[in-house]
Amino acid sequence: MTNKRNIYLKMKTLEEAKNILLEAFPEFDRLRSETIDVTDAVNRVLSEPVFAAMSSPNYHAAAMDGIAVAAESTFGAAETDPKTLLIGKNAHYVNTGHVMPENTNAVIMIENINILNKQQVEIIAPAFPWQNVRRMGEDIVATELVFPRNHKITPYCLGALISAGIFHVNVYKKPNVFIQPTGSELVDHSQLAQNGLTPGQVLDSNSHMLGKLVDTCGGYYFKNKIVIDEFKLIATPIQAAAAGDYDMLFITGGSSAGSKDFTREIISELGEVLIHGVTMMPGKPVIVGKINEKPIFGIPGYPVSAIIAFEQLVRPLINRMLNQPDIPDHEIQVFPTRKIPSKLGLEEFLRVKLGNVGNQIVATPLPRGAGCITSFTEADGIIRIPNHIEGIAENKPVTATLLRPLPEINNTIVAVGSHDNTMDVLADLIRGESCRVSLSSSHVGSMGGLMAIKKGLAHIAGTHLLNPDDGNYNISYIQKYLPDTPVKLVHLVQREQGLIIAKNNPKNIKGIKDLNQKGISFINRQSGSGTRILLDFKLGQMGLNPADINGYVNEEFTHMAVAVAVLSGSADAGLGIYAAAKALNLDFLPVVTESYDLLIPANVFDTKNIALLLKIIKSDEFKSRVEQLGGYHTQNTGEILWSN
Repeated sequence: MTNKRNIYLKMKTLEEAKNILLEAFPEFDRLRSETIDVTDAVNRVLSEPVFAAMSSPNYHAAAMDGIAVAAESTFGAAETDPKTLLIGKNAHYVNTGHVMPENTNAVIMIENINILNKQQVEIIAPAFPWQNVRRMGEDIVATELVFPRNHKITPYCLGALISAGIFHVNVYKKPNVFIQPTGSELVDHSQLAQNGLTPGQVLDSNSHMLGKLVDTCGGYYFKNKIVIDEFKLIATPIQAAAAGDYDMLFITGGSSAGSKDFTREIISELGEVLIHGVTMMPGKPVIVGKINEKPIFGIPGYPVSAIIAFEQLVRPLINRMLNQPDIPDHEIQVFPTRKIPSKLGLEEFLRVKLGNVGNQIVATPLPRGAGCITSFTEADGIIRIPNHIEGIAENKPVTATLLRPLPEINNTIVAVGSHDNTMDVLADLIRGESCRVSLSSSHVGSMGGLMAIKKGLAHIAGTHLLNPDDGNYNISYIQKYLPDTPVKLVHLVQREQGLIIAKNNPKNIKGIKDLNQKGISFINRQSGSGTRILLDFKLGQMGLNPADINGYVNEEFTHMAVAVAVLSGSADAGLGIYAAAKALNLDFLPVVTESYDLLIPANVFDTKNIALLLKIIKSDEFKSRVEQLGGYHTQNTGEILWSN
């Protein structure tokens, strides 16, 4: 095989791709029925209707503790004319669930009985027929339909089936999926060498993740061993699997346009390619084909692309194989915290964090890269941006699909602003204190945080804005940009800011004054961040021109991202906090000790969630954990510095 590149000439829209897929596989007669023990039937789908083998209850049963009576014998009883009943004759003691004695049809609760002696009881009110009695067949009557075919069994259904005398059920066999991970760079975590990954190696997470997604849809999966990027090594197991008992096949990786991407060629040689490329982002390179009348998917290698491809194309097909409707999306209206551009011609699945601020759900975008799996694990929802528009406007309502229950989102503290590692500590301690409350942080810089507070799009904003005139932090900016917004400024930490540099300082960097030297590359923070403002202030003090600094225009949004850039060698230095340098075992040149504070609108300051946040900030546990990070001081943590 020649190593020729695939080119997307006939990409389909997502709607077109779904229609092609369902038309190509209209029925799945291979999904035969099997008989299983009823206790193994939860989450399985009935292939035949189930009729009750017995009634439930199968006898008249007492529903209360008390005495069983013939209701007619109690008529006329009243407070002014009580009736006396004889135990063993016209009254019989029963407990809940007992068989009703012969010739009785009601139970008088024990608390409504006056016990005169061992043989006699007194009642002051009559009973009516079948009072406090579970009649035979009250719940289920023998021979009646319990569940129709194509019904999915839940734990509640299991109780009903056993009560109806059903001990075995006929269900559809689970769709059996073959997963073939490919890639010369892939390493299975179980085979990872003791010294970890070498440059160029990648842990295989996609095949495990896809397998569990198949599980959640009601299927089985078999994950084959990883094979390197060679046509024959990939084609051989795929050909065998297509000839075997599998109902569906995945090839992970190799679906794009690289010279070592063989998936399209393999499907074409062994069967038929139905789709190569869908106008969605992430997930564009997905391939759909048919081998031996079985669907085969070329799943893109980037994790988020793999998820979107599965959710949009594979999951509906598995549900159809099991005669189940696809899972309906729970959609709500949300308000983006900023304008979000998008590519015309591609339908984008944008992952967002959500929170209830001022009785509206606000949405903050997460990183959009298809390789950022954490953009899914951290996401609360997805905004689908249609392929015919170039983005969505700021603070205009759009529809989002929920990934978390709405009550959790309503109990989320929305933090928008400057990044700091202490926010991760806060998030963990809040969750530990209350499983109902969470902290969601979005890193848009200190000025972005102030603007979010001004627009009513956040509960708190982390900020560390230096006033060059007096050396103080934050207050002058609040006065300037939020003069009419009642807020309180709470001190969180003092922290060390400085240059993060490689271990042992191979470039012999001594300070900011060296950043314009030849051969030194820099990684910057985004415009509007407090760290960027600090850098520009220091450059001005030293008379340095930002244009002379190699990498000044290259931006990251967190201190940890700056540290990773230095660790990876893509930059020699970056301005950030000591804790980030320490976390990755990098060197650090101190520049300034600064105040990192939380800006909180007055209208949420006294809410229970913010009260919890402030309680944790003032706790010894928070201060101790923060100080262990390195480069932090907590002497005044929790103090209110300013309010208007």
